[in-house]
Amino acid sequence: MDFEGKIISREISELLWESEKTVATAESCTGGRIAESIIAVPGASKYFKGGIICYVNEVKENLLGVSHEVLEEKTAVCEEVAIAMVKGACRALNTDYAVASTGIAGPSGGTKEIPVGTIWLACGTPDNVVTCKVEEDHGRDINLAIATNRAMQMLRDILKEEQKLVAAKNQNSETDNQ
Repeated sequence: MDFEGKIISREISELLWESEKTVATAESCTGGRIAESIIAVPGASKYFKGGIICYVNEVKENLLGVSHEVLEEKTAVCEEVAIAMVKGACRALNTDYAVASTGIAGPSGGTKEIPVGTIWLACGTPDNVVTCKVEEDHGRDINLAIATNRAMQMLRDILKEEQKLVAAKNQNSETDNQ
């Protein structure tokens, strides 16, 4: 893990620790790399419940509840599947947040419609999921590193945003009580 990745992992750790929230992962193409980044910080067992490596559609359907029809119609590499993976991981592992990845890291497996390097990332809660599409092919290792780093940035940003909302809500409550 690079230096920036370690800083982001530490920030995520602090944000989850302070908020007493939990997180899980549902990973296809990244194969556990996002989970590995989350647990790189000592004490992660307080907030990281686990991850589901769902490399095949059968696992996406059976463990995460991804729609068979969506997988058939749009393939596993689409925004809808990434969103369903987040929601399914939150449900299956009983967490507040989840991070998901699904895509084609390479070097093969791409098509004209979905070329190598296409990776959908999703992060959020069962009620609020944000997504990001990575589209450039830099070779398998770099594609996976980019996807992992981007997923970690997404998680950090969501946690920071929620922290701001909670702080604003608390400030409004204090103002109302005065």
